[in-house]
This record gives sequence, C-alpha cells and structure tokens, in this order.
Amino acid sequence: MNLLDKIKTNKDIKELDKKDLPVLAREIRDRIISVVSKTGGHIASSLGVVELTIAMHYVFNIPEDTLIWDVGHQAYAHKIITGRNDRFDSLRTFKGLSGFAKMSESPCDGFTVGHSGTSISAGLGISWAKYLKKDSSKVISVIGDGSMTAGLAFEGLNQAGVSGRDLIVILNDNDMSISHNVGALSSFLSRTLSAKYLQNMKKEFGSFLKSLPGIGDDIYKFAKRSEDSFKTFVTPGMLFESLDFDYFGPINGHRLDHLIDIMENIKDHHEPVLLHVRTIKGKGYEPAEKNPVYFHGVGSFDINTGNGNKGSSSIPSFTEVFGKTLINFAKEDEDIIAITAAMPEGTGLTEFGRLFPERFFDVGIAEQHAVTFAAALASKGLKPVVAIYSTFLQRAYDQILHDVCIESHHVVFAIDRGGIVGEDGPTHHGLFDYSYLRNIPNMVIMAPKDENELARMLRTAFDHDGPVALRYPRGKALGVKIEEPIVPIEIGKGELISQGSEICILAVGKVVAEALKAKKELEKSGISAAVVNARFVKPLDKDLIIEIAEKTGAVITVEDHVLDGGFGSAVLELLADNDKLNCRIKRIGIMDKFVEHGAAEILRKEYHIDCSAIVKAALDLTQKK
Repeated sequence: MNLLDKIKTNKDIKELDKKDLPVLAREIRDRIISVVSKTGGHIASSLGVVELTIAMHYVFNIPEDTLIWDVGHQAYAHKIITGRNDRFDSLRTFKGLSGFAKMSESPCDGFTVGHSGTSISAGLGISWAKYLKKDSSKVISVIGDGSMTAGLAFEGLNQAGVSGRDLIVILNDNDMSISHNVGALSSFLSRTLSAKYLQNMKKEFGSFLKSLPGIGDDIYKFAKRSEDSFKTFVTPGMLFESLDFDYFGPINGHRLDHLIDIMENIKDHHEPVLLHVRTIKGKGYEPAEKNPVYFHGVGSFDINTGNGNKGSSSIPSFTEVFGKTLINFAKEDEDIIAITAAMPEGTGLTEFGRLFPERFFDVGIAEQHAVTFAAALASKGLKPVVAIYSTFLQRAYDQILHDVCIESHHVVFAIDRGGIVGEDGPTHHGLFDYSYLRNIPNMVIMAPKDENELARMLRTAFDHDGPVALRYPRGKALGVKIEEPIVPIEIGKGELISQGSEICILAVGKVVAEALKAKKELEKSGISAAVVNARFVKPLDKDLIIEIAEKTGAVITVEDHVLDGGFGSAVLELLADNDKLNCRIKRIGIMDKFVEHGAAEILRKEYHIDCSAIVKAALDLTQKK
C-alpha cells in the first residue's frame, strides 16, 4: 500500500515518520504528473512546492492555522493531502476540482485566489481578525518570487511589518540565483538563529542594552546595525528586514528536514516573519524542469516525452495572429512599443521582444504600472500597445480612466483571453471588459469576428488618435486568410453579413460565428434572419442598428460577456435614446453570476451563449416552432 493511500486528511501526515516523508513526496509528484497529463494545468509550479507543502502540513495545524496560497496554481499537492485525492482526477473539469485554492471547496483553503500578489494582504487581514477574536492560531502566506513583483505584495508587506502582527510569509523563490555555499551557510544560520531560546535571548539583551543610562540607545543601535550588516553579507534579506520582518533563509525547499526544523522554530514567533525558500520549478519531472515556461500552464501531454497530445494545426491562435501582425507593423513604424505584465509568451510578444528589445517592456506583475507607463510614453508621441489578459486588466481600471482616457492618450489595449477561457474558471474568464471600459469617455472598443478582422482592427487602432481597446478570445482562430494590404476599418462601422426580413441577430466578436450557424438552422424553420457583425461595442453603428431593427422588428444581441453593462445593454440604450424600443428584443450573454471552470464548449452550452441558444431565442421571438 502506498503512503499516499493512507493520507485521508492532512492530519494523517503528522502520524508519519520523518524518514517516510520523501517517499510521500515522490508519490504526490507521480499523482500530479499522472492527472495533469490528462487534464492539463499548472504543473511546474505545483511540482516545485511538494516538499514545502508537506512540511507546512506536518508542522502547522491546518485549517485551524490558516494557509493562504498566492495565485493558487501551485496548490495541487495541498489539494491531494487535504481530503481531495479521490477527486483529483476531476481537476479543472466541469463540476470537478478547481485548479486554484477555493474556500468553498475545502476549509483547508484559507482564501479564494487566482490573481497574484494577494496573499500577504489577505494574510494580514486574517491575522488581525484572529487577534480581535482572541484566536492565537497562525497565518501562513505563501508567495512566489514572480508575485513579489506585484505592487500589492509590497503594500501588504509594508503594513504587516509596521503592524507587528503574527504573520508568516513564505517566499517561494524558484528563479533567483544564489550560490551553493552562501545558500548552505544561510540555511544553517537561519535554522540556528530562528531557535526560540536565541530569539528570546536576543530580545532580553536588546532590552538590557536600551536600559543602560546615557549610552543604552546608542549601543543598541550599533548592535542592531552590526547584526543587519552580517545578515546582508550572508543573505539577501535586507529588504525584508527594513520592512520590520524577521528574515530567515534562503532554505533549500526540497530538504524536508531543514524545512521542518525552521518551521518548528518560526511558528513560536509572534511578529512578522519572512522565510525565504529556494525551489526548482517542475522538480521531479525532467521535461518540466528543462522547460518550466511551457509547463507553467499546459494542456494534456504524453508523460514519457512531455509532448502535448493535441495534433498540430496550421490555424494560428488569435494571440499568434496579434503577435505576428504587431511585428509587421513595428517594422514599418519605429514608434510602436509593446508592453506586457509578466506574460510575454501568453500574450504573443516573445518574438517582438527578441526583434525589438529596446521597444519591448516586461514590467512584471504590475498592470497598474504598465498602463500609466504606457500613458506617459504616448504623451511623448509614441504608440504603446499594452497586451494584457482581460481578467488581469481589471486591476488597472483607475489608471485606464485617469492616466490614459482623461487626456485621450493614444494607448492601444490588446485585451487577450476575452470571454470564456475554460478550465481556469471564474478568476480568469474575461467576461467584464465591455462593462468596465465602455463607460469611460474617449475609449473605443472593438472585437474581431476572425483573424483577418483582428489584423484590420490593429491597423485601425494605430491610425486612431486616442485610446483603443482591441478584445479577442483565447484559442485557435477561424482559418481565415489575412488580406493584404491590411486596411483599417472605419471607427464605429458595423458589417451587415447577411440580409433577413424577420429577425436580426446582432453579434460581436467570437460569437459572430455562432450567429451564422444559427441563421442556417433558422432557415430550416422558415425564419429569415439577418446577421450583423457589430465590430464595435463603442461607438455602435447607430444607423445600421436602427435601420435593421426597424426592418425586422425583432433583435437578438449576442455576446461572450456578462449581460449587465455589456454589448446588449449598449444596444438597448441606443434604441431607447432614439425612441426605437417598439421592436422585440432578446439579449444573449452571461447572466448575473460567475462562470465556473470547465471546457469552453461545455460552458458556452451550459450558460446559453451558443448556436442553440440563439435559435431558441429566435423561435421564441417569432413564436414559431
């Protein structure tokens, strides 16, 4: 019987002998690799923290002690040992386990996460709540070195240090380079100096020095500076010490004995502590260790080779089309700048960065900074393109409104992953961008139906003198040829794709294809449907929409977006403002709820934004069977 089979809850780990824990770590890794090879997921980061996860559950009393993961895509081992191993095969599938930590899924998940940089702020809040409720249990926030580039992380560190609250922050560092000798010495010193009796002695001696009449404060400050200088010499922790954290590390994150020793020591501290742990992304699976970027978030793959299971396709993704088109425009225009927030591969900008290194900026996980930085570049006549996933651009709303749109700076927002994105779930679906952008003056919003239109809209964005949001979906494009030369589209001009007399289907973006499928199905029922590709959410094609609404008397709006404040709302407002609400109207989009995780096709059917939903709406409006 495997050790993992004995772990029904995380409390069972405490019953194991320490010498058996490395065996458990190997079994957990095998389980993660086996499942993710079928479901896809964030495998490299999860493989890197297996020992760290085991050590935390061995030392702390979770969920009485609160464990918070930053982002949460590294929490697979945590899920396996907290009573979810029997359901782990359902990872990221519809109605199955979430790919992220989720409070509603388990009491062991201390906070629902999905975006980076939140763990320290959340940990501090929970620590204060426990203090006010006379609860002495611990709070542990685990944050990766990538998430430490988020401004929110430093805002949390700043308050936590000043507050003096009982909070343990574990920095999972899988990127920083630290020499073996320095790391070994630091590990020894950290495990030794974190011992409770030495910490107590240090405090008592500090109090004694301060009590010396006349010279006490000066001697204490000198001793403190000497200690800080020594720590700086053997560790990289001066930054955290300056924020009033007790810093320990770096520790080898794959040495369970070292991890358990130092966690046993620091759990007795009652001030802010930062433990610096060094790990290897993809640890234990050679393909992931060699290519951690690819295996950060991966689809299903062959375990033996690490190669993806999906067959090759000549049809590029929308992201690839964007990246290639941007490069072609940048070759002709030296003012074009590309900006990403720690997602050069995901946003299709890797090759741009290689070709134009002085015109490419990866600002880290700092979306707010990216937008203001772009506004400043635009203020001096450059043409910055900010390529960010829809869900992450939400973090920079104030900067879009205040720094870009008030002065109408020419910033192009390339909004990737618009609409339903699939298995990553509610924290990653891009279902709110129309709503949070279209109420901002000076903003133009457009969404292409295919890759040719994407290229044309990018040309349009560069020709327009003002802020533009170009929103496109995840995944493969339609296989449409990109016409040469690439000509711009008139701002606010929709496209009447097909005529119809009984009903008009107004669609925007990816769902235009579903509208065209629905038209063919409706023809079988004898219903004549016009299909309009709106292209623009703002400004709308007023003349076209009013004309087709008057002609047919029945309108269906379709969007891969929430209904509240979205494209359909904009159409209703347009018709109301022009006294044209006498026609029958049906809006198709996401109702007032968060969309769960699952395959995109399943979700579109479940939430009624596919061809069959359009057909049903048309039959209802025309009262035909």
